[in-house]
Amino acid sequence: MRPLKVFVDQASLRHNFAIVKQLAPKSKIMSVVKANGYGHGLINVAQGLSESDGFAVLNLNEAIDLREHGFEQDILLLEGAFESYEISIAAKMRFNLVVHNLHQLQMIEKLKLNHPIDIHFKINTGMNRLGFNPKEAKDILKSMKKTPYFKSITLMTHFATADEPRGVDWQFDVFNDIANDFDFSRSVANSASIINFKNTHLDWVRPGIMLYGASPIVGRKSSTLNLKPAMYLKSKIIALQNLSKDDSVGYGETFKAKNDMRIAVVACGYADGYPRHAPSGTPVYVEGKKTSTVGRISMDMLYIDVTDIPHASISSDVELWGEHIPVDDVAEKAGTVGYELLCGISASKRVPIEIIHG
Repeated sequence: MRPLKVFVDQASLRHNFAIVKQLAPKSKIMSVVKANGYGHGLINVAQGLSESDGFAVLNLNEAIDLREHGFEQDILLLEGAFESYEISIAAKMRFNLVVHNLHQLQMIEKLKLNHPIDIHFKINTGMNRLGFNPKEAKDILKSMKKTPYFKSITLMTHFATADEPRGVDWQFDVFNDIANDFDFSRSVANSASIINFKNTHLDWVRPGIMLYGASPIVGRKSSTLNLKPAMYLKSKIIALQNLSKDDSVGYGETFKAKNDMRIAVVACGYADGYPRHAPSGTPVYVEGKKTSTVGRISMDMLYIDVTDIPHASISSDVELWGEHIPVDDVAEKAGTVGYELLCGISASKRVPIEIIHG
């Protein structure tokens, strides 16, 4: 069996959840577990985050999966319903729906639900992805209060620059101008704003990437936030090659040895979710030492420098990210973000997941 595997540490998930709880002790926690739990496995993650007050997912199938595995918390569909039949199922199974446009509201009203539904009303405060126009939001909310099909309404928005110098005030002020006219519960804080802006915690917080031990703030290491990685991507050396000066390795001769070198071939490539554009010098960990990749990442293999690691041999363990190599460090080298790498592992469907219970 190919040695590449993902290990998911549920103790780390619980640790990171506790960090959120420390930062926002008065808020309910809506743990974001979309994208198959950010690549960690939806149910694996939900089990590790079982103390959550709610879970946020993308689609109906994820929500149903959580219910069928016994999770009774609030479950929120972050983009709401796409078809009318999903609304009926959501009402029956007690899912919360984000409503971000009039079309979704009209679908609910036309169904004349027997079971009123819990709604998260999304306001577009400047990110310009989803949400009602702030100029129209108050009138729409007033009309919704007269409709019997809504069990509860939570006001929400999403911050575009909570991890950047501009901060959140430019959006938060728009949100509060609307929210202050109503007595609805409120939800605005993502991972970055949970860390950076205590005043945004409100009734609900929605942590995502920080639950998985990666940093939501560019330039700030997860270790400085006391976060622990929940995913370890590990493989093994499957071959060794000795290079002479000017020898190349991999496609395109993108790397040539400046001196004699010893190269290890590792069973992992871009078809597994490892970033193809990770350059030579991307960190890895083998036999208790940090080293780095050399050459272009292949579909099924990558290459690392083990010249100064004499104990490296066929079947030696290699950590591609996890305890010793933060996923954010790999992402930074590859010109992307940790989110993409974690989710990419799940998307590949080639890498088995093993749970570390603790």
